[in-house]
Amino acid sequence: MIASLGMYDRPETAAAHDRFWGLIRDALRDAGLGAPDGLTRGEGAYWPAWTSPDLLLSQTCGLPYRAKLASSVTLIGTPDFGIEGCPPGYYHSVFVGRKSDPRQTVGDYASAPFAYNDALSQSGWAAPLAWFEAHGLPLAPMVQSGGHAASARAVAEGKADFAAIDAVTWQLLCRHTDVQDGLRPIGTTFATPGLPYIAAIGADGDATFEAISHAISTLSPQDRDILMLRQVLRIPAQDYLAVPIPQAPAQSAHVV
Repeated sequence: MIASLGMYDRPETAAAHDRFWGLIRDALRDAGLGAPDGLTRGEGAYWPAWTSPDLLLSQTCGLPYRAKLASSVTLIGTPDFGIEGCPPGYYHSVFVGRKSDPRQTVGDYASAPFAYNDALSQSGWAAPLAWFEAHGLPLAPMVQSGGHAASARAVAEGKADFAAIDAVTWQLLCRHTDVQDGLRPIGTTFATPGLPYIAAIGADGDATFEAISHAISTLSPQDRDILMLRQVLRIPAQDYLAVPIPQAPAQSAHVV
């Protein structure tokens, strides 16, 4: 059986994630369900886990869920990270540019070199594209970075002019790195449902949801703060599927 919580896992949150998983695991076992002792980390925490028939629990992004996974996984629930300006369980992306750049608004960056983490990222690609399309402005994806932190670094180093960073990731970067020394927020995207918890098709979704809810309520205040967790909610699958699937970035995009 596989369990992974890789989307917001980083060295500073790893121990809290382990304690969080331990509470979920024990609650599942108390309910008569099997659960692995520890979390899967590394590359195996993502697509290999999401597509495995042995997946007990993982967290994915909204775009992979609606574009590729919805028909082959069980939607468990959505964590609420208390993102300011968003409904519970929703999030947005934070547009960031260099502090030294005189441009003040997101619209000022129309056609400027944009760094995106991945073509299947809701926060790094789909959400910013939707914002630009809604405002009738061109978005120029010039740098594919491979990750939000790498997108921020690409902007700081002048390889791109701006990027869109998942709001939870941005807060974690602000807490644990010097990202704010060179970058500043310039706006946000529209809110969409947050990164959902999923399991293999046929999983006991109700029991898993209850185990997660119990674990969040049982976590120490310190661990809840480290993980930014408030609660887990049931956002219907149709709310995810209603978000448009974006066109792919331009073929000219290159990897930093």
